[in-house]
Amino acid sequence: MKRKKIIVFLTILFVFGVFMMSQELVKPIKFTILYDNYLFKEGTKADWGFSCLIEGTEKTILFDTGTHSEILLHNVAQLGVNLKKVDQIVISHNHGDHTGGLFSVLDIKHDIPVYLPVSFPSDFVSRVENKKAKVISVDKPLEICSDVYLTGEMGDRIKEQSLIINTSKGLVIVTGCSHQGIVNILKRAQEMFDKQIYLVFGGFHLMAKSDVELKEIIHSFKEIGVMKCGATHCTGDKAIAMFKEAYGKDYVPMGTGKVLEITR
Repeated sequence: MKRKKIIVFLTILFVFGVFMMSQELVKPIKFTILYDNYLFKEGTKADWGFSCLIEGTEKTILFDTGTHSEILLHNVAQLGVNLKKVDQIVISHNHGDHTGGLFSVLDIKHDIPVYLPVSFPSDFVSRVENKKAKVISVDKPLEICSDVYLTGEMGDRIKEQSLIINTSKGLVIVTGCSHQGIVNILKRAQEMFDKQIYLVFGGFHLMAKSDVELKEIIHSFKEIGVMKCGATHCTGDKAIAMFKEAYGKDYVPMGTGKVLEITR
């Protein structure tokens, strides 16, 4: 009788373990906007800049760090984010509205890889290394953890990289400012993967574009097959309004405190 009870107990433990593993496998990828020009959740602060936390991938990733440390850390506290759980940091490009909070983050979690475009100045790299972080200079497309990739450095005058996640729904692309051209980023993703683009969000840098140019860019999005988009930060109010109109229910509003969850 005792033997049977042990077998039943072990069976229950096994079934529970399998259930917990299956729950972990279906855990969605979670994107939290920590810094943005636009306010989404009351209690957070909006400011010119961009930062996004990515959880549910193999590694927890902080993409960009906004402009002012105090605003970033305020939003982190308001949203209940624990920066000590960040495993990797990706910086899109060398502009203060994306690098401003980096050194405060490294004061909290310093023993961590920081992925910078290869063109970053040596003095910036030294400052990061002085915080005991490991700088990884990125030139070409690179996988930084399972199903998470960097486009590699792109652009001429302003060098920049974007992040791509390969999900069951399609590719998810996160951009900083898209100085190299948002359509060029979409094309780079297509070159890297023979897969549909499910969602692209972040700064598109379209403030100076005419209505005609914006219509052409939106047409390119549709032609490429981008299913959903969330334009924010440096995109420009007019361009954001046009993307909203073009995408309708498939437009994803952005802003500080916005949380997106996507099936792996």
